[in-house]
Amino acid sequence: MLFNSFTFLIFFVVVFALHRLMPGWGAKKLLLLVASYVFYAAWNPPYVLILLSSTTLDWWLARLVWKSESQARRRLLLSLSLVANLSLLGFFKYGNFLLSNAQGLLAMLGISYVPPALDIVLPIGISFYTFASLSYTIDVYRREIEGDAPYLDYALFVSFFPHLVAGPIVRARQLLPQIKTPRSASRDQLGWGLCLVIIGLFTKTVLADSVFAPAVDAVYRAATMPGTLDAWAATLGFSGQIYCDFAGYSLCAIGLALCFGFEFPDNFHYPYAARGFADFWHRWHITLSTWLRDYLYIPLGGNRRGAARTYVNLMLTMLIGGLWHGASWMFVLWGGLHGAYLCAERLLRGRSTLPLSKGAATAGSLLVFMVVSLTWIPFRARDTGVAARVAGGLLHAGGKPLIDGPLLLASFAGILGLLLWQHANRDISLEQRFARFHPALQTLLLGACLVAMFLCSGGDERAFIYFQF
Repeated sequence: MLFNSFTFLIFFVVVFALHRLMPGWGAKKLLLLVASYVFYAAWNPPYVLILLSSTTLDWWLARLVWKSESQARRRLLLSLSLVANLSLLGFFKYGNFLLSNAQGLLAMLGISYVPPALDIVLPIGISFYTFASLSYTIDVYRREIEGDAPYLDYALFVSFFPHLVAGPIVRARQLLPQIKTPRSASRDQLGWGLCLVIIGLFTKTVLADSVFAPAVDAVYRAATMPGTLDAWAATLGFSGQIYCDFAGYSLCAIGLALCFGFEFPDNFHYPYAARGFADFWHRWHITLSTWLRDYLYIPLGGNRRGAARTYVNLMLTMLIGGLWHGASWMFVLWGGLHGAYLCAERLLRGRSTLPLSKGAATAGSLLVFMVVSLTWIPFRARDTGVAARVAGGLLHAGGKPLIDGPLLLASFAGILGLLLWQHANRDISLEQRFARFHPALQTLLLGACLVAMFLCSGGDERAFIYFQF
């Protein structure tokens, strides 16, 4: 059930209407819980049992951790939660990957091994709801939050449909207190929530799917090396596509939650206006990068154990962050490259104390964008062969044109417009920017978004890119 589908529109209208009419906060929460499980069951009904069992186990273990006074017992219970969740994630997401790599390694040793065909289907959203659930157990273990949440509240926290399948990764400390307290969206919350949904759907269906995706697909699906213009259009175009696709989903999720009175954390803040790689990760997929920082990087020692250990911790965090995105060495490569950039940036900044001029900061920001765009190549490519063709095409003057002229122009114009918008707004929020517009202009912009979505509808419905993670 995609956010950009007519089926979801009907689902949302029905759930929202019932939620407004339902008396009592307990009944409203139960409605949202049932609706969230129906939403998830629309993808693959049997996998509801995985979501339910994971939720129940973590809720039970967290209560035991909270009640226990023995540090050894608390550590054992936390370990059980970690092992259970990561084993579940490992089996479904990395089972086939591990078997195929084991087969390749044994073949190098001269051992013939044919692994069983597991035919594992990845449960949608498992990476997101596993990390959300783990945040509760870990925070209870650290005694940063209490572990006495009612089961209904906890189950709704994990499964609430706006964030269930592709984030933002909302932590228990952020959402559980909101679930505990009766709430209903105010007129301002409802209005801004619907605005975010419209803007998010426009960003996804018009910009990601209609402006950027055709050029990107034409190059990455081709069996021949693209020419220079095509390769650059696809490389820069994918920067635009993945941002508009994922940021568009996040805006929809935040807006939908706001329609029910819940506030989610921001997930993007103009990342292509970043003035460094650390700044980029403060602005890109914020809920994942902060999760990895708080539950992986800092526990590893962060930057508290000397320069060498800091670089090791940065690399490990980014390698694991890359692997989180999928069972492929291409994602590991992507994460490793970003880890190397962060280490190099930290090393260079430690040796320079000179402030940057405005022009130098802008030039540095454009350099960061170009490096990030080039690093998206292994992320988008299905294997090293495709990545090598696209990368080689960046300097390949020849080659048969793969992208039609209008699509080529749309890709370059789209990324230029996106960069100008992000640099103009890097220090303010979308809500602040929108509030500065005259009400007539606000109405005009939202109407234009709706018209553009209508004009771009009628084709294939593209799933959000991060659904595969």
